Amino acid sequence: MFEIFAATPETLGLEAIGGFAQRVEAMGYDGLFVSDAVHDGLLLAGQALASTSRIRVGISVLVAFPRSPMNVALAAWDLQKLSRGRFELGLGTQVKQNIEDRYSARWLPPAAGMKEYVGALRAIFRSFRNPREPLNFVGEHYRFTRLQPFFNPGPIEAPDVPIMLGAVGPKMLALVGEVADGLHTHPTNTSTRYLREAILPNVAVGVAKRAPALAKPLICANELVATGLDAAAVAAERERFRGTLAFVFSTPAYWPSLELFGWQEVGERLLSLTREGRWKEMAAALPDHVLDEFLVSGRYEELPEALSSRFGGLVDRVTLTVPAEPKDDTACARAIAAIKARGLKS
Repeated sequence: MFEIFAATPETLGLEAIGGFAQRVEAMGYDGLFVSDAVHDGLLLAGQALASTSRIRVGISVLVAFPRSPMNVALAAWDLQKLSRGRFELGLGTQVKQNIEDRYSARWLPPAAGMKEYVGALRAIFRSFRNPREPLNFVGEHYRFTRLQPFFNPGPIEAPDVPIMLGAVGPKMLALVGEVADGLHTHPTNTSTRYLREAILPNVAVGVAKRAPALAKPLICANELVATGLDAAAVAAERERFRGTLAFVFSTPAYWPSLELFGWQEVGERLLSLTREGRWKEMAAALPDHVLDEFLVSGRYEELPEALSSRFGGLVDRVTLTVPAEPKDDTACARAIAAIKARGLKS
């Protein structure tokens, strides 16, 4: 049915990522997405890949614009070589204020800038793969025309690095269909209605312009899952994720999903609370009917039905929360096996 990926908590650092990745591999996950928020995503991916032998490791998602495509290409190429083809590069634009004020970097029009970024990466990868092919990529925002043999890492015995994109709006979703190997949805746009009515149709617009040599992009649902051994554990996780979604939905860039349901006033209320510094009141401002649209909830044994009924036939991958306590790993592993078995029978 679909592959099952884990995701790292944003606060997980280099000292802990290796053991975390090994737990993920032991439980039977197909892959692991590392973040690029509190810690550097490329460093986390490298440590996770070095600590495992089977799972794929991707970044969901690397903030692109503050980083030169050449620097990212070199790191991604090394990670792909190290892992013998298990690395995936996920890229995102972030929001204008963060790019300019947190990174002190240049903001670009998201879709146009990212299209050039991906084009530059693919041109650089071609030159790595074929050192005799001159690097010549000239766009409006990026220009790469010089790669001396001394600085070219050369070909590797692994496929080219898959390039995935995080996308929310219609232009970025269409760009995924046109140039990317896959889409990372955002937790705020992973409701089934938004998938059917916005994500898949907009990706299809881009697929119509796609180069024939590129396979159809994967759809990776980065949904939130509140789970545990019993109802009390699930309820506690629901409240944790209520706070997460309340914070994220306070950003207008993530309101398209709310607008689809006619819930824009929820986002406006959350934004108002942030401006007033009333952070502790935000979770209570996200009502249950909104939470349930963006959160899968259920005990481990309920997850096969919960995930398949929601995402079956819509996506290629889902994310499943890694247990906070290793003592729950056995139950999580059983759930993963049951989800996969259900997929084989469908």
